[in-house]
Amino acid sequence: MKPEIKVPVTDQSALKAKGFFFAGGSYKGTPGNSFWSGQMFVEVYIPVEIRHPYPLVFIHGAGQTNLNWLGTPDGREGWADYFVRKGYVVYLAEQPARGRSAYHPEVDGARRYHTVEDIEGRFAGTSGKWKSASLHTQWPENALKMGMPLFDQFAAAQVEFMRDTAYTQAQVAAAAGDLLDKTGPAVLVTHSQSGPFGWKIGDDHPDLIKGIVALEPAGPAFTNDKETPSAKNYGVCELNMHFDPPVESPADFVLTRCPAERDGEADGWMMAEGHIHKLPGLSQVPVTILTAEASYHTLGDHVTAKVLGQMGVSVDFVRLGDIGIHGNSHFMMLEKNSLEIADLVDNWIMKTVEGRRENE
Repeated sequence: MKPEIKVPVTDQSALKAKGFFFAGGSYKGTPGNSFWSGQMFVEVYIPVEIRHPYPLVFIHGAGQTNLNWLGTPDGREGWADYFVRKGYVVYLAEQPARGRSAYHPEVDGARRYHTVEDIEGRFAGTSGKWKSASLHTQWPENALKMGMPLFDQFAAAQVEFMRDTAYTQAQVAAAAGDLLDKTGPAVLVTHSQSGPFGWKIGDDHPDLIKGIVALEPAGPAFTNDKETPSAKNYGVCELNMHFDPPVESPADFVLTRCPAERDGEADGWMMAEGHIHKLPGLSQVPVTILTAEASYHTLGDHVTAKVLGQMGVSVDFVRLGDIGIHGNSHFMMLEKNSLEIADLVDNWIMKTVEGRRENE
């Protein structure tokens, strides 16, 4: 008698092989009390037929693990299976001190988490205080708030993450070199908190990062202060990068207001004319930023795209609503039309990244 399957499963016929490994890290602690720290747990999925020259490396955002790419709260095919089915080798990384990448409080510091109320308000429902929040229609059915079974599945998947943003970025950047030694040249797919990871990794390894797909990358650029043009970070990252001319600290940036481009967006800060710092390394990497119609990221992603452009980066900034993909919010890879957006990513990679390779 065959067992009855009572949990969501997806077809794996496109998968030939899978595995896992750890990238980066080092021994820490004291003699007699040593441990390995700073590593990234990474899963790899190999399709039956590899049809693309570059693998995809997915890095999740705050409070998440690589489950974001494995499936949806309502059991539909996730992006990992979709891209394997399309013939890509897929790597799913988990940030240091997150998920199956060990956390050590003595070196990693304090952690925090998303409250359920925050998840309901920012990610699942239509009650957000930004103008387009009411347009949200694509969140999975029966997953809007506590007590709904599919929402409870999403809430159950949330985990703690490190409070120190700069430390987190430094840990990921340190592990990235080892990861890329194993993957070879790759395309990065980032989401939210991991957006700055992509900018830093691309800046450090422009020869190995062939493209970056940034789903609503973390911001805002330079500072949260809406009134004072004084940079608190390096524009698109908490860490310094290979700027030309170089900068020693955020205080070296001279800022001017970056106005909202349309109703519902917010002003931000960009570099002032005559005080532009370029990123020659990252400028070698094609980038696309995708912003969902009903997300709180409608407030500021236009500023991130503008600042990257000032830094010399070629950015395809796509507001999904402008191209007829409506009703999405921040977790577009989990929503009802997630594979329509995956199609968009696939097409961009083939046209912009692989097309560029063919023309070299």
